[in-house]
Amino acid sequence: MSTMLKTLGYSVMGFALGAGVAGGSTLAFEPHHATQNPSIYQKVTTHSSPTLPIAPDTIANVVKRVSPAIVKIVATHPNGQVDIGTGFFLTSSGELVTNDHVIYGANHIQVDVPGYKTPFTARVLGTDYISDLAALKISAPKPLPTLQLGSSSKTPVGSWAIAIGNPYDLNHTVTVGVISAKGRPLTIGQRQYPNLLQTSAAINPGNSGGPLLNLKGQVVGINTAVSTQGQGIGFAIPVSTVKKLWPQLIKYGHAKEPWLGVVVTTDTPVLARQFQLPVQHGVAIGYVVPGSSAAKAGLHAGEVITKVNNQRVNSATGLEDIINHYKVGQQITVTLQGRHGSITKTLSLGEAPNGPISIPQALF
Repeated sequence: MSTMLKTLGYSVMGFALGAGVAGGSTLAFEPHHATQNPSIYQKVTTHSSPTLPIAPDTIANVVKRVSPAIVKIVATHPNGQVDIGTGFFLTSSGELVTNDHVIYGANHIQVDVPGYKTPFTARVLGTDYISDLAALKISAPKPLPTLQLGSSSKTPVGSWAIAIGNPYDLNHTVTVGVISAKGRPLTIGQRQYPNLLQTSAAINPGNSGGPLLNLKGQVVGINTAVSTQGQGIGFAIPVSTVKKLWPQLIKYGHAKEPWLGVVVTTDTPVLARQFQLPVQHGVAIGYVVPGSSAAKAGLHAGEVITKVNNQRVNSATGLEDIINHYKVGQQITVTLQGRHGSITKTLSLGEAPNGPISIPQALF
């Protein structure tokens, strides 16, 4: 079976409202492309896994316990392309989570479940392009095993991490590493990720949508992307994002998230010198999405967002956190530093689009 890995470089690592820095690595989604043909909060323990001594069978026991809940996803597109990814059950009734990019554009989705010889046909319950999450549903003859959600916010850098998935169509492959860093903002193609976990657990094409686990077998992240230029550099969506957006995906079929409508860079001191602005904190606007709340309020590329509702903005992730405390349609005030001094503008937050946003390749 031949394989194709979609690799996309990035020049600005951004978010649809937020994060970005200049860079030159190559990142890739990692679904495997084959050219041949009850509430998730039930009894969820959210405290982090403490530092544990690793007994010889610790990881093996975790893998044995969680593997029945981890599935292989085969998404077929109208043009015949097949994407292979991973997912896992959040409810015993067959609701499961994966990456949106695993199933994006597919017209037929099959799920291979451990213990069943015949794959199940899945239906899509909801998708969110910006967060890159998708909720699927299958109907099985009996209750299905589920994974427990942990806490990404309380999982410290250096914690052990276990990734399980289907890289290169090699079912239920296990890799082990640590949480290498947190809060990584990245852009891959037209998807902007504001806050990823970085892990040294090997992630490859086909791992997309699979769980990143702690030593208790709790999910702390959703494996999503890999650097193709550096070994041991993979990225996962924090499980906190799943907890937040899952109810919306189930209820509305998409996430109803507030959206400012700008792409920003966190390298503000450099840009401040370039644009001759007297600021040392904030996030510089690199691009204003046409038709967005920011565009309607008259925000412009080159301005620096220093405050939102008088809350100081220090980073793209910080801007995202502030915006996410408000609701779609709610009014906010944005303090900006431009060439003509400091100004404050009022705008009503829009709803984040559930699809790609056309962003210029070079913003500065």
